[in-house]
Amino acid sequence: MIRLLLLMLLACLSMPVASATLHQSFDLQVPQAPTAVTIGGQRQLVYELHATNYAGVGMVPTKLEVLDADAPEKPLASWAGPTLLARMAIAGTDQSPDTHGMPAGVQAVIYVEVTLPAGTRVPRQLIHRLTYETTTAHGREPGDVAGGVVAVDQRAPVVLAPPLRGGPWLAIYDASVPRGHRRVMFALDGRARIPARFAIDWFRLDASGRHVRGDEQAVTNWLGYGADVLAVADARVIATRNDYPESPTLKNPRHPLGEGSGNFVSLDLGQGRYAHYEHLRPGSVRVHAGEHVQRGQVIGALGFSGDSTGPHLHFHVSDGAAPLAGEGLPFVIAGYDVLGDYPNLDDFDAGRPWRALPAHAAHGRRQDMPAPSAVVEFPGK
Repeated sequence: MIRLLLLMLLACLSMPVASATLHQSFDLQVPQAPTAVTIGGQRQLVYELHATNYAGVGMVPTKLEVLDADAPEKPLASWAGPTLLARMAIAGTDQSPDTHGMPAGVQAVIYVEVTLPAGTRVPRQLIHRLTYETTTAHGREPGDVAGGVVAVDQRAPVVLAPPLRGGPWLAIYDASVPRGHRRVMFALDGRARIPARFAIDWFRLDASGRHVRGDEQAVTNWLGYGADVLAVADARVIATRNDYPESPTLKNPRHPLGEGSGNFVSLDLGQGRYAHYEHLRPGSVRVHAGEHVQRGQVIGALGFSGDSTGPHLHFHVSDGAAPLAGEGLPFVIAGYDVLGDYPNLDDFDAGRPWRALPAHAAHGRRQDMPAPSAVVEFPGK
């Protein structure tokens, strides 16, 4: 019965009211089902909607609505106009569509984050309604299409121990950055994937917000350089690299695709989940493939190897056994304290203090993924 109602809803959403004339429009697909994850205290669904223009003419997306299939009368989220276009990237590029729209045959990736209100259930299934304008000889004609039906993955994200000790540590990631983790797709085996969908780059700070002492160009002057990197769970080591050289200064050229991770460790967490640590210091990796590690065990040291703009730890979880394999999966950290955040990362670059969390606010987080640009402290020193 529910399936029948859903099919009727899709037909109603996509059928023009005044005319039964059929016409081509967008194909909507969600390649990777979302999982609800708590980020900075808010439950979110984080995923991508792929929209391909099959109309044979140019089309301009004007509004996107995300609907709960069981309660479609009120959208869970919506974006329109320039705000929507800024969430989009033409597949294989870092360019967003402009107001002239998408030519025929072009695919765009729409980056979606839906915040679920506290106390509400996780939707069973999502539907997407995309409103658009078609470019014709007579001007622009409005239309809409519903699709991209996807079942929400009801599994809980994996709970991990911190990958580092103490702090302060700045968590850098941002879905809006053109070449940020989430906007970099890899098509290595006949399918495009986003391995680092939930990746975080961890930078060490001091109490004043500085990330370096002395000459910033010398990587050993960065506060995080050489910090112990820890196993986030009892796990099996499946791959490592320990001999990739690193530049002694920030003049770091681009590296071949397969070398961008630099020195790394990959752990099998079980249940098809893998943890990846990248840009480790040469010679610092203490574990070998096949070895079993314990939660909190030192496995390497933070470094600057591979494609890195400054010494930091890149960490992500995916369903692939190698750093560039598989789809990125959400994770939460068992416990940490929030100290504040950087509303503008220019302040971080300049070594200025972060915005402190209000004194009355709760600092402790449990089973939570740090929010973008959060400054946190982990247990230990």
